[in-house]
This record gives sequence, structure tokens and C-alpha cells, in this order.
Amino acid sequence: MEARMSWVVRRRHDDDLDACVAVLGEVHAHSGYPHYWPGDPVRWLTPEGLTGAWVAESGGAVFGHAALCGREVSRLYVAPGARGHGVGARLMAVVEAEAAARGLRLVLEVKTSDTSAVALYERRGWVRRGTERQEWGVAGSAAEVVEAVEVHRYEAPSGGRGAEVQRPGGLVVQRREGLAAW
Repeated sequence: MEARMSWVVRRRHDDDLDACVAVLGEVHAHSGYPHYWPGDPVRWLTPEGLTGAWVAESGGAVFGHAALCGREVSRLYVAPGARGHGVGARLMAVVEAEAAARGLRLVLEVKTSDTSAVALYERRGWVRRGTERQEWGVAGSAAEVVEAVEVHRYEAPSGGRGAEVQRPGGLVVQRREGLAAW
């Protein structure tokens, strides 16, 4: 991955879904997200209650994804080779701006073992509201598999981040009609 790639975060389109599934496969193989591989990844990326979804791309290729379901940040992931370039933060900034425009205070859940995601949320000022053990199972599986998973529950900082975000080095990122560039 080049150090100076140009990233664009934009609304996801239906024709992005194959690329999103391919990147999700890389993420699952690399870091185990999602916890269980979905039987229908396209449907998993388009859950009931989906408010909006975005992709991060560079050079026309998809490298990351984020979704908003009501007031919950969901389906956030970045290709292993694109990590460390601020792609996750850029996706979060667009989701946060959308939520602010809708008057929503965002929430999310993350496995406690996903330390890079936890670090991202805490760097962005998200507040940990609790940690709990949940029982996760594979929906529709013949053998009922249930596993205890520990998750942190987070809430966006009060006041939100708005549609404009100050980046390190003084760069200001602005959201305009679902497209953000850095």
C-alpha cells in the first residue's frame, strides 16, 4: 500500500457490494471480523434498519466500509493492507457527520479483543458505557452453536463531531452530500 494514496469516502452503491464482500473476506481471514462468516454476506452488509452505508476507496478500489443502522454504527471494517492510513477514522467521520445532520447520538458495540477498533473509538472521544458478556450464535445453523463473547458498548461524545472534523496537522475535512476526500 502506497503511503500517499488519495482516499475518498462516498455512499455505497449496489454495484459496490461484490467488492465490499471481497474486502470483508480479507478482513475475516486476517482478524476474525465478523465473528461468524455470514451465510449471505451481501444481506449481512444490508441489514434491516439500514439508514446509510459508505465505502472508502482509492483509485476506484474499495478498501473499507461503514454502515449506520438507526443510531448504531455497524459493519465498519478496513482492508488489512489499508490499515494505518486513517481510513477507519475517515469512515467514522462521515458516519458521525450523517448522524449529526439527523440529530442522532451514535452508539456501537465492539468485541473487547478488537483492540485496534477500541483504540480508534477512544481516540475519537467515544465514551465506553459498559462491558458485558453476550451469547452469540449462528442464526439458522443446524447445530445450535452459542459462544460467550465480551463486548464494550460505546456512545459518541456529547455534542457530536458535526460535519467538520479537524485532522492532525490542521487539515479540516468537510462532509458534502455523502462525499468526503482527504
